[in-house]
Amino acid sequence: MGTLPERKDIPPWVKAPEDLKDPEVLQVQTQLLEAMFGPAGSRIPYIEQVSKVMLELKVLESSDLTEIVVYGSYLYKLRARWMLQSMAEWHRQRQERGMLKLEDAMKALELGPWMK
Repeated sequence: MGTLPERKDIPPWVKAPEDLKDPEVLQVQTQLLEAMFGPAGSRIPYIEQVSKVMLELKVLESSDLTEIVVYGSYLYKLRARWMLQSMAEWHRQRQERGMLKLEDAMKALELGPWMK
C-alpha cells in the first residue's frame, strides 16, 4: 500500500482524550492490507464509521508486518480488534488456498501425458 498518511483528524465518534488512551494494537502481514482495506486504504473510513473507532496503520520497518492501532471506547476497540483479526485470518487463509491451488495446477501441468 506504500506510505501511509498520519492521522490529523479525529472522527466525531471518538471522544478525545479518553478514547485515545490505551489503544488496542494488532499486527497484520503487510501484504494483506490491500485485501482488507482496499486500494490505498479506501475502505478505512467506512470501517471506522461502522465500528465507531479510529484506525492508525504503522508499517514496521524490521519485518513484513504492519501495526493496526485501534482507538475508541473500550467495547468498540475490542469488537473492532476481533473483526480485524478475523478479516486478516480470512484473507491469509484465502491467499494460502490460492497458492495451494496454483501449486496443484503447476504439478498437473508437469505431470500431463504430453510431458512424459
